[in-house]
Amino acid sequence: MNEVTLKKYTLKKISTDTEYKIDYEKELNPSQLEAVIQKEGAVLVIAGAGSGKTRTLTYRVARLIEDGINPKNILLLTFTKKAAQEMLSRASIVLDSRCEQVAGGTFHSFANVILRKYSSLLELKNNFTITDRADSEDIINHIRAKVIDKQEKRFPKKNTIIEIYSKAVNKNIPSSEIIEKEYKHFEHCTDKINEIIRQYNNYKRSNSVLDYDDLLLYLKILLESNSNVRKKLSNEYKYIMVDEYQDTNTIQAEIVKLLASEHNNVMAVGDDSQSIYSFRGANFKNILDFPNMYENTKIIKLEQNYRSSQNILALANEVLKKAKEKYTKNLFSTIENQIKPAIIVAKDSKTEAEFIVQRVLELSEEENIPLNEICVLARSARMTYNLEIELSKKNIPYKKFGGMKFIETAHIKDVIAYMRVILNPSDVISYTRILLLLDGVGNQSANKLLPFIMSSETIDEKNLPVKNSESVINLIQLINSCQKDIYNPAQLVRNILNYYEPILINKYDDYTKRQKDLEHFLMLSEKYSSLEDFLSDLALEPPDSSVEDIESGYIKDEYLTLSTIHSAKGLEYKAVFIIGAVDGRFPSLFSFNSTEEMEEELRLMYVAITRAKTHLSITYPIDMFDYSTNMVLSKPSRFLDGISQDILEKWIIE
Repeated sequence: MNEVTLKKYTLKKISTDTEYKIDYEKELNPSQLEAVIQKEGAVLVIAGAGSGKTRTLTYRVARLIEDGINPKNILLLTFTKKAAQEMLSRASIVLDSRCEQVAGGTFHSFANVILRKYSSLLELKNNFTITDRADSEDIINHIRAKVIDKQEKRFPKKNTIIEIYSKAVNKNIPSSEIIEKEYKHFEHCTDKINEIIRQYNNYKRSNSVLDYDDLLLYLKILLESNSNVRKKLSNEYKYIMVDEYQDTNTIQAEIVKLLASEHNNVMAVGDDSQSIYSFRGANFKNILDFPNMYENTKIIKLEQNYRSSQNILALANEVLKKAKEKYTKNLFSTIENQIKPAIIVAKDSKTEAEFIVQRVLELSEEENIPLNEICVLARSARMTYNLEIELSKKNIPYKKFGGMKFIETAHIKDVIAYMRVILNPSDVISYTRILLLLDGVGNQSANKLLPFIMSSETIDEKNLPVKNSESVINLIQLINSCQKDIYNPAQLVRNILNYYEPILINKYDDYTKRQKDLEHFLMLSEKYSSLEDFLSDLALEPPDSSVEDIESGYIKDEYLTLSTIHSAKGLEYKAVFIIGAVDGRFPSLFSFNSTEEMEEELRLMYVAITRAKTHLSITYPIDMFDYSTNMVLSKPSRFLDGISQDILEKWIIE
């Protein structure tokens, strides 16, 4: 696709036929206002970094409601539950409580609601369980062991198989094509991989289990196969808004198109230059092809940045010029600052780390910038190891993002397994997990027990094929007794924890730390009045606290942030360091033979640059050995080539 040149627009006087509570012309800049007052038809808002995207969506919700649109006819699709809640909460403050009636949430949570309502049309039970990634891998591993021979070599592991399946669903292409393009070294076992995937889908269907990808897939099937449902939903949600459209995958874009089939009223908001999640299945082409999908699309650019100084935006604009496929835009800001971005050359990674530590101390102690306003960004988490050593030497507190979430830990997953079985007795994987927690029960015993337990509510203890039958009976009694509390999740969790505590103490030496996690989990359950809602939210919007957070009671003091660029998207800091900007690491060597991957690496650099408000330092060592390739990397990132020192100063550490 060639560069898309957007025509300049002229604002016309807004009709005064309607009395508005909000002075939109005062609250919004001209381009934001143009987006907000669009009511009918397809609109694509290209929202540059820091350009007030959330504000624009918030005011559009308010404007539609002020124009007499029923809030229940508005659908706001976002990528996190928090984002939707924040926008609707702001809209309620701007206008009134009617905004809270808008249907807002993630694609997956919306799909969950619709599928439970129309489950019978897809021959699904409405009490289906939603599995997370780890559970899906366990199911795959169970099937994998049956399909492959023990002597077989070079066969993909469970996580690779689930990745192949997930990409095939989200990109809407056969798994064989995914293997051919991205996993060529496994082409020799394509048939067996496809057989595992076939059995995986059969297992989910027969056990009333859906994974994340199924939620989208079944919603698409429902909308395509049942015209009455499609028309009903399209007429119900007459005004659709999609946040972060550049992060949608193929199937999500198709779902939006189907939901808008009766009216074509879609506003997609996003920034093509911030499309950095292809590894999750995001399709960069969606935002480029939007005008082709919807007739008479109006394109509006938000280019005024409210976050960064003009000096930083000048660098961001220069980097964007190197992109081959894009919507042209020129970010600008009224924030003036004499400090220019700088690229700093160090002789090696240790010197690079020492410099950053020294500069962090200067910013904190001499320029009074709080540590919480300083961030070090890296292309990959392993690039901060030397820096972490230097920070520890100087006793600088820091927090590294990307650690294991407490919701992913074994003891929390144990408790969730009990809850899933109570809600969905057909969940074989969860049943197997909690049976294996019993003394004297191994894989063979669990497989023998399952038919007994799942076939009848009353079980004769004498017929159980295990020695420790009392423990099995106690488990069954727990599950049966908890049925009465499915609309009181907190009490249900208390009962499970009372039962589980001896198992926890026996299984884990560090059980006292894990008990804190379970206390936090109980607090989470108190917010819900339905076990189904609680489990759905845990699967679709898991709490983002880490184990470290739970153990420390959350960090309240100042700390320096270390983060991958992917994890920092949407965040901002007064001072930002981009570490390890050496060609071969950023961009990654693995992107050198792919135009698409190189383009995404460039967008990643743009995202990193635009996290900074006033201070931006990009560092690289001229002597970095890459053990994966046995190469010495010594050149700065190609994305910074040819940029004038008037825009990007160059420093050398002596």
